[in-house]
Amino acid sequence: MELNPRRVALLVAANTALAPFAIDAYLPAMGILAESINASIHHTELSISMFLFGFAIGQLCFGPLSDRIGRKPVLLGGLVVFMLASLMITTVDSLTSLLVWRFIQALGGGACVVNSAAIVRDCFSGREAARVMSTMAMIMMIAPLVAPAVGSLLLYIAGWWLIFVFLAVYAAFLLWLLGTLLPETRDTSLPAASPRQVVRNYASVLRHREGMGYICAVAASFAGLFAFVTASPFLYLDYFSLSPGIYPVVFGVNVIMIALSNRVNIHLLRHRSPQQNLRLGLSIQLVAAIGLVLATALNIASLYVVVPLVMLFTGMIGLITPNAISSLLDHFGHMSATATALLGGIQFSCGALAGLMVGLFEVEHLWPMVLTMLAAALLGNIGVRQLTQDPLAF
Repeated sequence: MELNPRRVALLVAANTALAPFAIDAYLPAMGILAESINASIHHTELSISMFLFGFAIGQLCFGPLSDRIGRKPVLLGGLVVFMLASLMITTVDSLTSLLVWRFIQALGGGACVVNSAAIVRDCFSGREAARVMSTMAMIMMIAPLVAPAVGSLLLYIAGWWLIFVFLAVYAAFLLWLLGTLLPETRDTSLPAASPRQVVRNYASVLRHREGMGYICAVAASFAGLFAFVTASPFLYLDYFSLSPGIYPVVFGVNVIMIALSNRVNIHLLRHRSPQQNLRLGLSIQLVAAIGLVLATALNIASLYVVVPLVMLFTGMIGLITPNAISSLLDHFGHMSATATALLGGIQFSCGALAGLMVGLFEVEHLWPMVLTMLAAALLGNIGVRQLTQDPLAF
């Protein structure tokens, strides 16, 4: 089956959207879910971090398997696990059972999403891969934009449990869509790696100075993003006292910013290298993080100050992620799923740790969120500038 860039972007975006739906759809219901399982909203927010940890492990385990046996078997198997775990979450009655099933759900989700970038790299390379990834990311932004609104609607219709029924139905839809329209993209002429070789492959990525710079950029920006995502139910529903119906609006503007920056990235790639766009995004993100810390310190962190600064910070994901991933995979085209798995493992682990820093200590203030976002922005900028080449050399 012939795949053009538009079809690849559409299919891969539909697959990748599984993660933002699983993370964002139940955010408006966090308070009600917390009451249902007799837990605080901060401890219930830890289910986000548990999902991210499971997602990281899923990618590390199933990325190499995808390089060995092919994209489709791993992809479809992960969807089945995700679907069944989503249905089990509808029956939870305690924080422990919620965390356990969210972890299992995330393992299946990681097996699915780890294949997305690898499929793009199977078909494209260089600037073309970066453009396809930006198009894919722009389409994928529909998921986190509509997910909280869908969650609010389902919460209103029946309750928080219907959100996870929806996730199971979406996974079933992907099983049909990708099972019928997506061919196997892995090059069968490439040798299959043994478990020992997989370990060596991971080690070769970890030893690659420039590759680790790109991984650092993605992981740090993702950590900053999930410091906000984890804190957002408390931030908007409790701290600023917004209603669950308004929550999707103030959350969704961040997604619109990411989509717009993806469009800007596609335009800039006509004249600039992916590495130059990456550094630009990291610099702007650092400025936004400093602004949030100053606003909090000066006690002027109103809704009208915090929302624009968070929009600026999160919006830069559209400049950072596609360029960092395409730059990384240019060095590891022969084992793209393994490299993507390591990237995803580090990325989602950093996101989970950021979420733990924000939610674990139940601090009723903005400080945990804004300081974590600043630390992440500093780490991303320092890592890229210390480990990668000067973009003017490209």
